[in-house]
Amino acid sequence: MQSAFAVAGLGRMGGGLALQALQHGARVVGLDPGGVRDELRDAGLVAIDDAGELRARLAAPRIVFLYVPAGPIVDEMLDRLAAVLEPGDVLVDGGNSYWGDSIARAERLQARGLRFVDLGTSGGIDGARTGACFMAGGDNDAVALVREVVQPLAVPGGFVHAGPSGAGHFTKLVHNGIEFGMLQAIGEGVALLHAWKQARLDVPPIVECWRHGSVIRSWLIDLLADALRQDPQMRRSDGFVEDTGEVNWLVDDALRLEVPVPVIAQSVMALFASRDRERIAARAVVEMRHGFGGHPFGPNDAVARERRAGRIGWSEEPVEAPRALADAERR
Repeated sequence: MQSAFAVAGLGRMGGGLALQALQHGARVVGLDPGGVRDELRDAGLVAIDDAGELRARLAAPRIVFLYVPAGPIVDEMLDRLAAVLEPGDVLVDGGNSYWGDSIARAERLQARGLRFVDLGTSGGIDGARTGACFMAGGDNDAVALVREVVQPLAVPGGFVHAGPSGAGHFTKLVHNGIEFGMLQAIGEGVALLHAWKQARLDVPPIVECWRHGSVIRSWLIDLLADALRQDPQMRRSDGFVEDTGEVNWLVDDALRLEVPVPVIAQSVMALFASRDRERIAARAVVEMRHGFGGHPFGPNDAVARERRAGRIGWSEEPVEAPRALADAERR
């Protein structure tokens, strides 16, 4: 393992990875605009207040990881670090930057003699502390140096050199899109469990069962099962789904690449729908339906009864199994 490296941005991911590295015996230099937590100092992190100290604190070739939010702050930090580093040093963006921005940053830093690796990082807060998954983009020599640092911080098999500059962040972006689709499918499944009318289902043990041997067993199912143990009715959330917008970039990429991504795109649309507190679209639909068919402006018992009775052979009322089977055979 590389004996020493630096981390700029010591929040949940950067700080967690720094702590894990310190536990593996690495020497970690760290800086954060918001200050360095006592937990990191106590674990042995060498805290610095100014990027200019990096040259003295680390031997060449220096490796500096950035774990800061995507956007202008990445360029600000890169410029600040590039001003004090030497040719051959490696800068690594471990955040969720857009892959096109990463290609441009690699080219800009190469002109200054510096190497750049875009490092998609997955596994969440727990992964940062106990073993993450890394997707690297960049030239072979730079990625080889970075691999020495992060291989001990990864789960077995959790490192890939995905390709040239931009490939690490593109791979992570696709990963995030898949994640959105999986989250939406699981959420819709839980909604169906709650909606079944034949009996009131006890959802937490059903989800717990899915964790054990089912086709859909996964870390996401584990997380949901844990959440339901703590809050079976999911009262902690009001249903507003917040995000930082990376998967929007992926949907835009898919349109330009002419690759159909209906599940990922629909998961983003569902996320947007969760934020529509005014329900403007639904209200517009209600107005138009009232105009052409006299449909009600809100809940209506008569219409609800018609909706439930309109499909012959289906009822919200519980039915005995033999009767249901006989009905099915007649159909």
